[in-house]
Amino acid sequence: MQTFDYVAEAKLIVEKAQKAGLTLRVLGATAFRIHCPEHVHVHIAMGRDITDIDFAGYSKEGERIERFFATDHFNTNRHQASLTPGLFAGRHIYENPETGLHVDIFEDELNMCHLVNFRSRLGLDSPTITLADLTLEKLQIVKLNEKDVRDMLMLFAEHPVGDHENETINGKYIADIMSKDWGFYYTTTLNLGKIRQGIPRYKDLFTQKDSELINERISQLESMIEKAPKTLKWKARAAVGPRMQWYNDVEEVERADHLSNLDG
Repeated sequence: MQTFDYVAEAKLIVEKAQKAGLTLRVLGATAFRIHCPEHVHVHIAMGRDITDIDFAGYSKEGERIERFFATDHFNTNRHQASLTPGLFAGRHIYENPETGLHVDIFEDELNMCHLVNFRSRLGLDSPTITLADLTLEKLQIVKLNEKDVRDMLMLFAEHPVGDHENETINGKYIADIMSKDWGFYYTTTLNLGKIRQGIPRYKDLFTQKDSELINERISQLESMIEKAPKTLKWKARAAVGPRMQWYNDVEEVERADHLSNLDG
């Protein structure tokens, strides 16, 4: 049984960071729980315990972020960076020996199967990254798992798709990214199909109205993506298609231990 309140702790860290003049925003499983209060039962029903907290931050504040966590009794875990330098570029890892809390900080971007850029976007929402960036965090995963599907079903059930950020999944922003990057577009379209296929599998966790809204909102996002004018670079890459690898490889050993909440 989960006893540590990760949601409350995540919000408190964001608040304390803000008072210290720092910008931290929650991502990963904790952010989905914060933004989907009406569907927390989906996490509970599936035994989805949160085990750590992930944040996005700015690299220009990196040294101050490290001092901030040090004053709150966190130890840095930099020895792991030497083991997998690619994954740890622009990333801080902290452990609190008193509470056992594990914290990851991703600076400026999430660079996994595809790149999700946080630069200049962390001020658009609080205490989490924007709903569009939460969506991109999941859509960039080539090997989408069932936890990812459930998280996105929750998000689509609670939030509309539109052309702005205010408690809305900004489909215009997502479509603009997809119109320039065929690889990300291809992974995204496959994943939206996988999420739609999850509606009947998890129908017992959602109302009929929720299921209808999820389907409508997925269709709306798909339509916005397809209608967005594509660049010449996109069209050239589309002509090659999936015959050439369209995503970045991510080292599975590190993802398994420390990026599980981002994957699901």
